[in-house]
Amino acid sequence: QVQLVESGGGSVQAGGSLRLSCVASNFDVNAYCMAWFRAPFGKEREGVGALGIDDRRNYADSVRGRFTIAKENAKSTLYLEMNSLEPEDTGIYYCAASRRSAYYCTTRETYDYWGQGTQVTVSS
Repeated sequence: QVQLVESGGGSVQAGGSLRLSCVASNFDVNAYCMAWFRAPFGKEREGVGALGIDDRRNYADSVRGRFTIAKENAKSTLYLEMNSLEPEDTGIYYCAASRRSAYYCTTRETYDYWGQGTQVTVSS
């Protein structure tokens, strides 16, 4: 069965950085759309960014220029590099995988597999 396991969350001060990792089991991260989502406290889950099979990326306006999505195929791992963190970035971050294979992927499509989430807290 497919499993996604996130790690790397934690507490950081505003302006700091974190790198989240998502290790996929029984799933080829290079062959399908992958994405990161987050759920700020008390708010609905929102898309952070997505990665297509040829590494085309797209990001939410709120994180563009600060966050970077990358993958390492040999380790079946998806990353989210977060810089210049703001208190508004606080929330639970989820990795997601789709069975859709495309060069351009977005967070608006259906994602079939989800990780358990990792908490990110940014203090002012």
